[in-house]
Amino acid sequence: MAEKAIEQAERAFSMFFDAANKSLASIPHPATEASKQALSFAEQNMKASFDHARKLVHAADLQETMQLQSEFLKSQFTNAGEHMKKVTGEMVSAARDASKGKL
Repeated sequence: MAEKAIEQAERAFSMFFDAANKSLASIPHPATEASKQALSFAEQNMKASFDHARKLVHAADLQETMQLQSEFLKSQFTNAGEHMKKVTGEMVSAARDASKGKL
């Protein structure tokens, strides 16, 4: 039953992300690329969360559940750091490009 609920929620989020991506593609805006990237990060995090939920459903005992949770949190912190590095790098690059145009 829990597995089915996870699948239904995952389908709903997938439909949301599809609609959001289509919406972003139809609106030209300077921040569109950053919005697409933020949406991509959110989608990656949701997929990881659904995979994690499936693993928890099949955990044999509390010890396995705690191990899975620890691994998941560690990977999420690592991913968040990587996302921040990427976003920061792109912001610095955009600022350089903008300042070149003013000189």
